[in-house]
Amino acid sequence: MDIKGLRKEYINSVLTREMMAPDPFDQFTAWFNEACAAGLVEPNAMTLTTVDGEGQPSLRTVLLKIFDHDGFVFFTNYHSRKARQIRQNNRVALLFPWIGMARQVIITGRAEKISMAESARYFASRPRSSQLGAWISRQSSVLSSRQLLMMELECMKARFLKGEVPLPDFWGGYRVCPDSIEFWQGQTSRLHDRFLYRCADTGWTIERLAP
Repeated sequence: MDIKGLRKEYINSVLTREMMAPDPFDQFTAWFNEACAAGLVEPNAMTLTTVDGEGQPSLRTVLLKIFDHDGFVFFTNYHSRKARQIRQNNRVALLFPWIGMARQVIITGRAEKISMAESARYFASRPRSSQLGAWISRQSSVLSSRQLLMMELECMKARFLKGEVPLPDFWGGYRVCPDSIEFWQGQTSRLHDRFLYRCADTGWTIERLAP
């Protein structure tokens, strides 16, 4: 298959500096709401990049579960590969690939654990099956078979047969506190609109980037 000819011409209204909110969190909220309204599949799906102690980057898709002016929160096993790498180097990047709208949001910053109380509140809101799954998944470790995983699930169901499923002490959230947020929108002739917000001592600066 010849993929050189695969291309799509983006047709969008031009973005101007005046159209961008002074605060990047307000701008993200507006774009996120538009992505939800457009019916995109899992608009809260984001690619998380971490780097290990040898400088090797790793990518995976996680789900955004909380965002506010403090940052962007996802949840994971604290023994997972991503968590181990964050302990080594808490500089991370996020990418929201809203391809159906010819938009991307790229975030760089620091990942910090949220409080146990915040994690417990979110964990309590999860379906019971997902709560049990958090207990049995030794995330990123080698698994001999799926059958073993399902056997462990049945054991965990029996363990917590009555009452609520408690928060595992090895599971919780990270908040990515951004120092830069880029908003990218595809345009005709590959002359895309890109606006980069940077965190400065006096607040957020905004710059237009060349496509």
